Amino acid sequence: MTRSTSRFLMAFGLAFVFSSMAALAQLPLSDEELLQQAARMGSGQIAIPHSGIQRPDDIGIRARTLYKILVPAGRPEGVSGFSEDEETARLPITREDSFRGMGAKVVQPIAGYYAETPESLACLYQLVAVTSGCNPGTLTTVATGGSKAIAIVDAYDYPTAFNDLTAYAKQFGLPAPTSSNFIVAYPGASKPPVDPDCANYGGWDCWATEEALDIEMAYSAAPSAHIYLVEANSSSYNDLFAAVTKAAALVKAAGGGEVSMSWGGGEFAAETQSDSIFAGTGVVFFASSGDSEGTIYPAASPNVIAVGGTTIARNPSTLNFESEVTWEDTGGGYSVYEPRPSFQSAISATVGTHRGVPDVAAVGNPRTGVWVYNSLDNVYGGSLYPWNIIGGTSVASPLWAGIANHAGHFSASTAAEQTLIYASGKTAADFRDVTVGTCGYYEGYLSVSGWDACSGFGAPIGAAGK
Repeated sequence: MTRSTSRFLMAFGLAFVFSSMAALAQLPLSDEELLQQAARMGSGQIAIPHSGIQRPDDIGIRARTLYKILVPAGRPEGVSGFSEDEETARLPITREDSFRGMGAKVVQPIAGYYAETPESLACLYQLVAVTSGCNPGTLTTVATGGSKAIAIVDAYDYPTAFNDLTAYAKQFGLPAPTSSNFIVAYPGASKPPVDPDCANYGGWDCWATEEALDIEMAYSAAPSAHIYLVEANSSSYNDLFAAVTKAAALVKAAGGGEVSMSWGGGEFAAETQSDSIFAGTGVVFFASSGDSEGTIYPAASPNVIAVGGTTIARNPSTLNFESEVTWEDTGGGYSVYEPRPSFQSAISATVGTHRGVPDVAAVGNPRTGVWVYNSLDNVYGGSLYPWNIIGGTSVASPLWAGIANHAGHFSASTAAEQTLIYASGKTAADFRDVTVGTCGYYEGYLSVSGWDACSGFGAPIGAAGK
């Protein structure tokens, strides 16, 4: 467990459980029901997958995934994810669930556990008509729309991608993907290998989960867009950048759209030589800002939209939305190597002479994470465990790509999109300004009105300014 994870568990997790218990104490629940509720309200441990560990000799050579896993309290030791058998069998609806309005229809894939869904995300970010509370336990309206193309770039082959996206869509009432609107591609003549970590450590500990998360987030925001999963031959930057070039070509050929990259690593002196990969017209590039203090590449490139992570604050008794606040583990800060780009001239007093990260943000905290479906190498004791609760800025980048696609503006380049964002970021109707919380080393960055190093200009609201 990392220092930041340990700090997060102590400073937020336990306090959240205790405050949740206090709210539940108003109801006549049994001891067993109270323990069940604690497991449902964000208590537990945060796990970093094997694919998400950066080693010193990886910097500038290999990228890591940028997602984290919530392991709720009381889960079996050594087992990650949730079995399909648990969808109705484990932790049945209790009195507290009924109080939340869950008695009539369970819309969460696993009974008794709660995470953000395509319906709640569409409500939170106003891709649909807003229902008061944006409650993930009761909403049934998903986003529609999207067009042209979104390309997701990740490492290694994910052989169950189409079937898993189909299962995810079916669970939440999204349109079923087809072989014409969801295509797996790769830059070379040969299909990449499956990440060996999948077989060695399980499907939740490898690049397959990154790929599942990325395509499901983009698809949930823009289900009518053409989704490409572009698979690099490995997690080396050379291979990933080749896949980025392929992804950009596919998006341009489709008439324009977005490329999302939910991976990266510590900054390195030669990174500026790769910035041109993300330049050009017809494509807008999004990159996750990272899940720990500081800045990473490629999010630090001035030629991408850097996307940070937030926390969705909900009433612990009703699950109704209260506010969007900083996620303290989000990546952000000021680049060591990239100079301040022209689109940040208006905030030069804040960023100084170097590139400030991120530009925008969306949900990232795994304690307020999203449901993900991934069936690859997730069998334990003969049962499939394909559902899990995932967070990280790997949620935010593809979600933002999908929201930008859903908006339908299709900026001519990343530079044009940055100009739009920095012109619209001060508009309350376009962005939810995140003004509560801290992030960075020693919690040294404060969330303030306007741009800050925790959430940029904040989270998206609706189609304008995207």
